[in-house]
Amino acid sequence: MGPAHTNGSDVAAYDAAKRRLKAGEDELVPAEIVNRLLDGENPVRVWRSYRGMTLAELSKAAGISQPYLSQIENGSRDGTVSTMRALADALGVDLDDLI
Repeated sequence: MGPAHTNGSDVAAYDAAKRRLKAGEDELVPAEIVNRLLDGENPVRVWRSYRGMTLAELSKAAGISQPYLSQIENGSRDGTVSTMRALADALGVDLDDLI
C-alpha cells in the first residue's frame, strides 16, 4: 500500500483529534515551543513564555512566591507535586507537560 493508504483507526484518530481541538480540549503548539522543550529548556519557563505571563503573574495564579517560581525555572529547586499541579493548572497544561 502506498502513502495515500489510511486505515480506519487512522481516520478515527484524526476525527477524535479534530473534535478535541474544536472543543478546546487540545491545542496546537507552535514548533518553536516544541523545539524549546525538546532542547531541554525548563518546561515551566517555556509554557509561561508561551502563555505571555510574567513571573509575578504565574506565581500569583499558582499561589506560590515569585522567588520559588524563579528557582523552579532555573533548576535550582524542584517543585513539590502540589506546586507543579498548581503551575500546570495556572498554565492550562497537564501536569505531565511540566515534568
